[in-house]
Amino acid sequence: MRNGAWAVLLLAMLPVQAWAQKTDDERDAEIARLRETVNRLVQRIEVLEAERADTAAVPPPTVAPAASKPAASPVQVQPGSAPPGAAPAVVDASDASMPVPEESPLPAHPSFSEDELGGARVDNELAPGEDGQEGFFPVRGTSTWLRLSGYAKLDAMYDTDDAGDPDQFITSTIPAGDQSGDGSFNMHARQTRFTLEARRQTDYGWLRFVLQNDFYGSGGSYGYNLRHAWGQLGNTYVGYGFSAFLDLDSGPDTLDFAGPGAIPFARLASVRRYVPLSNGNQLVFAAEHAAPEITSDDGGARTTMPNLVFAARHEGPSGHVQAGALVRQLAYRDDAGSDEAMAGGLTVSGAWGADAGNYVTWGMVGGRGIAAYVGDLGGIGLDAVVDDDGSLEVLDEWGGWIGYGHPWGEHWRSTVTWGRLYLDRNDVLAADAFRRSDYAAANLIYAPIPSWSWGVELVYGKLQLQDGTDGDAFRVQTSLKYDFIK
Repeated sequence: MRNGAWAVLLLAMLPVQAWAQKTDDERDAEIARLRETVNRLVQRIEVLEAERADTAAVPPPTVAPAASKPAASPVQVQPGSAPPGAAPAVVDASDASMPVPEESPLPAHPSFSEDELGGARVDNELAPGEDGQEGFFPVRGTSTWLRLSGYAKLDAMYDTDDAGDPDQFITSTIPAGDQSGDGSFNMHARQTRFTLEARRQTDYGWLRFVLQNDFYGSGGSYGYNLRHAWGQLGNTYVGYGFSAFLDLDSGPDTLDFAGPGAIPFARLASVRRYVPLSNGNQLVFAAEHAAPEITSDDGGARTTMPNLVFAARHEGPSGHVQAGALVRQLAYRDDAGSDEAMAGGLTVSGAWGADAGNYVTWGMVGGRGIAAYVGDLGGIGLDAVVDDDGSLEVLDEWGGWIGYGHPWGEHWRSTVTWGRLYLDRNDVLAADAFRRSDYAAANLIYAPIPSWSWGVELVYGKLQLQDGTDGDAFRVQTSLKYDFIK
């Protein structure tokens, strides 16, 4: 505004030359008029500057923008809800809460190993005690939810004598006969495991994928070991994991990784179908692959057909019971000849949980040629043996286990476990072959928070061979576990 005042003054000075030629009176009058004009202009400029300063001190009024159409918010579309002929709806899981799978009707069963969390179930229902959402996060742009879980576990143990396997208490590996009586200490973290789980809803029910490993593999003291790699769509399961012959909810709560030797803890490739029925009942049909384990001079075990499993199960709010049957064919061929034989077995197991928190788990197993499925006998060639005339001698085995869990308070619990397993006495077997094993354990576990558990356990095992020679060992084990998600 001051630049404008100077411009006005310059313009007013333009007629100066003409003004110099006028008389004194005329010049005086002209000067007076010019002064009056300049004073009025200066006053006007000051008023305008004052108004400008007042306007700058007040914020300009906010003008509401023109109404616009709001962005469409993602809508979770249920499977099968799109009208016929419409393009498939894109469901973004990152913009919606995760749908919750069906909860298990079984009572919660505390477990230090958490093996039941990785097992397949009818309708992909949750394991007992799971809420279905903890730890899951969405994969943006899809309807898939992922969970990365697992735990770090440290085991420290002292054996009063040679227990055979320093990392797990497997009674069939205890040396029999004269034992040294020398104790030994071991500590490892090989049970530490990592689990990747994916879930999503489809038009055919829940799709679930599980990939899990620990470090009990070969290739070093902490070799990678695949535990699970399977998928289940609705009630159809395919992949690698626990056999359908195993009832995961019947295992006792032990710090020891192996547990009673009679439990059929086989992991293998299989395809199975769950058939849900009314009133908590269900059926399971499975075809599995477990190669025959045959003792012969030249080897030559052959797989001629898949192993077939049929199981029936009932679940309720106080527990469950399951019965399963296994049918398989054993075969071998070597330079001396070949032979085939049918084999199979039965298992009955269950669990019961009282309102007071006490928990009982139990099971029985028996059959012919099913050693590959049984914890203490798997991997040592005792499905059958080739006799002197080249015929297969199928071996009988049977056993059972029971566990009783008791809570001492909100954070303390204990479990006592007993199990026994027999292999039929047979003249074809070597004198140093397995005959019987006994297993017993008692523990005290402290879990102040869900993600932190500590326990101490006393384990006893005894092995008897075919010729009656035996050996036993005690182990004191303490374990500390940190869960990633809980």
